[in-house]
Amino acid sequence: MDCIQALKTRRCVRAFTGEPVSRETLEDIVDCGRLAATARNVQPWEFVVVTAPEKLRAIAAITDFGAFIAHAAACIVVLCRDTKYYLEDGCNASQNVLLAARAHGLGACWVAGDKKPYAEPIRNMVGAPEGFRLISLLAVGHPAEEPNKEKRPLAEVLHWESY
Repeated sequence: MDCIQALKTRRCVRAFTGEPVSRETLEDIVDCGRLAATARNVQPWEFVVVTAPEKLRAIAAITDFGAFIAHAAACIVVLCRDTKYYLEDGCNASQNVLLAARAHGLGACWVAGDKKPYAEPIRNMVGAPEGFRLISLLAVGHPAEEPNKEKRPLAEVLHWESY
């Protein structure tokens, strides 16, 4: 799938088949995340790929809107060192991961991390050192659904020269 098609067809997938995703594919997806745009080339990110069913269930259980993580093939935990632009950089990396998953024919969904009450427990659960912030929990797997939620039309959101 080319980049434009991945961008235009990516939707949040919250239902998965249970089929595993290969380590090679997960590594390629994370590789795309690490190549994201980053302020001043700081690259503050680290990625923890969780595939163990008991750990996926534990992560899902403490989130407020991420119960479906328990049924994903993997959860990519995106963390960033607490730098000036950690959130922007981590969000760029997270979006790259979502798009790479789509390009591989997989489904994915972003669950918020930063500023959530479960951020610190999850950081501890995956063994991340002090000074790292949880940016996102990215559930990845073979989709059991193909959501096609309508997006606002371009004419409604595009403004030329001024609002």
